[in-house]
Amino acid sequence: MEFKTALFYAFSAILILAATRVITARNPVHAALFLVLSFFSAAGIWMLLKAEFLAIVLVLVYVGAVMVLFLFVVMMLDINIDKMREGFWAYLPLAATIGVVIVLEMASVLWRSFLEFEPRAPAVAGNIGGTKELGMLIYTQYVYAFEIAAAILLVAIVAAVALTLRRRKDTKHFAPSEAVRVKRNDRLRIVKMDAVVERPAAPETKEAP
Repeated sequence: MEFKTALFYAFSAILILAATRVITARNPVHAALFLVLSFFSAAGIWMLLKAEFLAIVLVLVYVGAVMVLFLFVVMMLDINIDKMREGFWAYLPLAATIGVVIVLEMASVLWRSFLEFEPRAPAVAGNIGGTKELGMLIYTQYVYAFEIAAAILLVAIVAAVALTLRRRKDTKHFAPSEAVRVKRNDRLRIVKMDAVVERPAAPETKEAP
């Protein structure tokens, strides 16, 4: 067995174990750390495939930025783990069915790709993952998939904000729409009132004994 093949199997085994621990870990902080490990393992596999750009983007963007935000959010939120796991077994059949369907869909796509696989020349295969080739594929052949992925991410961001938004009665807030529609007369009100003159206090008189 070659050294690169051994590294590939090692990174793949670590990736599978880390991804499994992401969904089975009871502590959300541990799950996030296992997700970081899975990202590093996937980046190692990209490096073996000579896709250096994808590997460094995976480490810098997801591990360096996204996962740091995940850890901050997980540590700042007061998550009741026992309450979250109350309905775990009730939703298990539905989740298992959806998981099996996803696995079958991925298997059918990969099996068809393996059957129609045609080896390329070494010069072309060595440029897989380069910025030029990646940009050409994304904005020509996969432009609709790229736009759909961007829309899904936008919907996920809006949904996350909507789910975590909690209104508190003891905080002061204002409606942005009302602040935009405000006029000059609403900001300043001139009130006419009579002048008040303060009179000096009368001197105190001492009573004779």
